[in-house]
Amino acid sequence: MIKIPRYLKRGDTIGLTCPAGYMEYEKTKKCIATLKKWGYNVIVGKTVGGASLNYFSGTDEERLADLQEMMDDSSILAILCGRGGYGMGRIIEQINFKKFIKNPKWIIGFSDITILHAHIHSRYNIATLHAPMAAAFNEGGYKKEYVQSLRQVLTGKSYKYSATPNQYNRTGTAEGILVGGNLSLLAHICGTSSDINTKGKILFIEDVGEYLYNIDRMLYQLKRNGKFEKLAGLIAGGFTDMKDTTRPFGKTIYEIFTDLLSEYNFPVCYDFPVSHGKENYALKVGVPHHLKISRQKAFLREM
Repeated sequence: MIKIPRYLKRGDTIGLTCPAGYMEYEKTKKCIATLKKWGYNVIVGKTVGGASLNYFSGTDEERLADLQEMMDDSSILAILCGRGGYGMGRIIEQINFKKFIKNPKWIIGFSDITILHAHIHSRYNIATLHAPMAAAFNEGGYKKEYVQSLRQVLTGKSYKYSATPNQYNRTGTAEGILVGGNLSLLAHICGTSSDINTKGKILFIEDVGEYLYNIDRMLYQLKRNGKFEKLAGLIAGGFTDMKDTTRPFGKTIYEIFTDLLSEYNFPVCYDFPVSHGKENYALKVGVPHHLKISRQKAFLREM
């Protein structure tokens, strides 16, 4: 049975923390102001704009303590991660989920936070939110539909998102629990305690800044781990800022996918608006969804 954290209402509290990469406090100001304008109280963690001088927002112990404190605080009903980057994999095994399981709250983020989404889903069957983080609010982003989708989801409103038709799409319909996130992290957690079971589910993946051969390698890692066996449907989001080697890999991102998936018959949607770019809708991980793909349109809706 899927556990759905309580939806938020005005006056509720959201915690802001950086459990992975460093983020300057200045870059979170618009996010904090917007959340307050939406009617929420905001508690800012010690790892936001902290004293760290390296890549991380703090030591493993500091990042763990900040996240743990917010997960244990019953007054905080949602935790918004300031940014991703790298770092969750270093602390995921040390997190104590005992109080979180008794009083689930929304965990919000993407990129490196994929590990946290996957771990919570596979171990505890609690819904989380793959959604925009603090930086998305900047440069007028708080007005856009993608950040606004986070606002809507937090209040319990159901959603239906559409994607521009793509010639590589494989038509069909699928229903199943939605799982996924960043491809690099999904490949990274294969064989770990955070690994996900994809059978009968709709899998969504996206990535940024990778070489094409690396995308191919990670997809083969998922394939060899059986992630495409008995999959209900696949959603390929944005693969932004892709790179190629001096000697070309020889395939586009679409050709990499279609060649690898040729032996399967589940529906596939490309260019879905979930990504490291501005197009990044809020998605409920661990919740049943309906995917429909035709030549004219493709959409995903929460069931």
